[in-house]
Amino acid sequence: MLETYTMTRPLMLLSSLLLFLSLPGCSAVQSLFASIAPPSAANSHKQQSVLDQLTPTVRKDFEQLAGLHHSDLLAAHETVEKVPAQFKRRLIVEALKQPWGGLTNLERQGLLLAELAAGGSINLPALLDVLEAGMDRTSTFYKPVPLPTNSSHEELQAFLVGSLEQASLHRDNALKNLTEAERHFLFLHARSMVEHFLPQVSSLSDRTGARIKADLRFAELLEGQVDYASLIAAAQVLARLANERWLQQVAAAWTNPLPASAVPPGVTGDVLLVQETSYGLIIIGGPGPNTYELDKYIGLIIDVGGNDLYRGMIASSVNEEQGNAVVIDLNGDDTYAGAPLGLATGRLGVGLLIDHDGDDVYQLGMGSGGAGFGGLGILFDTNGDDVYMGNRLTQGAALGGLGLLLDAAGNDRYTSHGFAIGFGGPLGVGAVIDISGDDHYQCGDTYPSAYNAQDAPSGKPGDPLYQFDCFGLGAGSGQRILTKNIEWQTHSLAGGWGILLDIEGRDHYESANFSQGQGYFFGAGMKLDLDGDDEHHAARYGHGASAHYGVGLFIDRQGDDHYGSSGPFYNGGVAWDSSVSLMIDAGNGRDTYDFDHSTGLGRADYASWGLFIDDGGTDRYQAPSGFGDSSEKSVAGFFDLDGKDTYRLLPDVLIPDNVRPGNGKLFFHPQGGIFVDR
Repeated sequence: MLETYTMTRPLMLLSSLLLFLSLPGCSAVQSLFASIAPPSAANSHKQQSVLDQLTPTVRKDFEQLAGLHHSDLLAAHETVEKVPAQFKRRLIVEALKQPWGGLTNLERQGLLLAELAAGGSINLPALLDVLEAGMDRTSTFYKPVPLPTNSSHEELQAFLVGSLEQASLHRDNALKNLTEAERHFLFLHARSMVEHFLPQVSSLSDRTGARIKADLRFAELLEGQVDYASLIAAAQVLARLANERWLQQVAAAWTNPLPASAVPPGVTGDVLLVQETSYGLIIIGGPGPNTYELDKYIGLIIDVGGNDLYRGMIASSVNEEQGNAVVIDLNGDDTYAGAPLGLATGRLGVGLLIDHDGDDVYQLGMGSGGAGFGGLGILFDTNGDDVYMGNRLTQGAALGGLGLLLDAAGNDRYTSHGFAIGFGGPLGVGAVIDISGDDHYQCGDTYPSAYNAQDAPSGKPGDPLYQFDCFGLGAGSGQRILTKNIEWQTHSLAGGWGILLDIEGRDHYESANFSQGQGYFFGAGMKLDLDGDDEHHAARYGHGASAHYGVGLFIDRQGDDHYGSSGPFYNGGVAWDSSVSLMIDAGNGRDTYDFDHSTGLGRADYASWGLFIDDGGTDRYQAPSGFGDSSEKSVAGFFDLDGKDTYRLLPDVLIPDNVRPGNGKLFFHPQGGIFVDR
């Protein structure tokens, strides 16, 4: 156990911990101080909450200037808990009812996650606890298996088997209240949800009705019958296998290859250890190239080096009886070609993939790449320029569980079709955390948007007005049953928490509709970029946006940043239909907002709360409308706090002088909107 560290922690971290300590049974968070390394002076600025800093500057002005519009809105949002939607999460409800406090809490949790992630593999168990606490779930107490004190085969193997055994016991305890039939249903229906999940179901038929009922049963069983405290503990036990010192001991201890006759079918190359256990086969692969064809259950693979190829069910459960699976690769430029729900996927158990070094390629079938569906899926890549090629519900995505993709270093590329790169669906928390490197994120080129029916009725892919949906790059969404039938409305499922957190680097983000800190139907989406000159390009409902009781938070803390959108509407601290959104560009960077094809920058409609803040710098704004505008009993604000800025508004002739943005201006829109340029 590391020495307890308490004296120099920021107050922000303390307040975050106190929040989690108020939750029953939060054992790992209760020992968080013992697992977090002290921050370096160079990174200390990252621990300070932007919203805490802006509270005395903006909050008072915003709430006073909005006056009765603001107080009336908060009163209206007090009833959000009565809206038909099952399994609302406290983190999201609080943000809807008290926007400033709830959004501040979300940012604090993001900064806590960043600090834990930057501390390395030793903090992985605590990281899981903080993520799960956002879903009102906490871990049970567990006594870690002691790390080996020497490099003897016996002691190293005892640690291996002991960890697998302990994790298996926790997993068994987590599922003890489920019948065999219920386990089978949960395992199979997870795939159905991955294939068919939609944020909104508006067409009811026998087929869709049956699926909606099955989705509700899936959620009810997970919420009521699965002991997530034990399931989280199983993941925390296995996460300790990422310990680098121990893995170095493993690499040094086994050097002699086994005879070919001892190598399991589907495995090629030198193999150093094969051990049968009650918790699956243990394999240690040699330093040269290996191939692993994984179509059956293997409990643990450790590969010490070489350019390896993995295919099939990689660190994923094969069936409901075989819960936990781990793959650890220490070195080499590796290729992972996963089956659907078959790469670092947790399904009624824990799927853990750790790659310590090399320029790796991850070919991700749907439901994989650090994905959880009634379980916890974790992908941890510590170094290298990596490529993550995704499908739907990949790369830190979850429905009814936890999905985490943590990349520590390298210039990485993330691509996906949708519901990905930090996506939290019903009862799910999904996160992508990238610690350093110049990274590229792209989402949304496959699923045509329903908006095409009105905006591009005769359009086709490639046309300027033709749109796709993303629901990613930090997005949370429920499943909204759009009908006047009250009975069917009660089958609606509230959303979860989606997170994209990039700590350092010059990054490029490109996405379609519903992305980049976006919340939909009691889901919360959060995107935090903590440093670097970045490019942010989104589409409809991007850059801190929300709809239908959603919560969206977008913060870029440092750098000369560029923002753009393909439009046609709603970017930058925008909220629709009883929602809450905030976009902040902090620091004194020279930022450019190219929104010629989109509205935004602080806009709210239909009982919503939307706010845009630029902290300072010489900025350039261009947009046809928005700038703190609101309608239908909403409140919205645009605040530029410092710097000589340029506003280019198209078309200028349609904007009256009294509401034309400019330096040093303050004006009100008639229905609760505010523009402030200081």
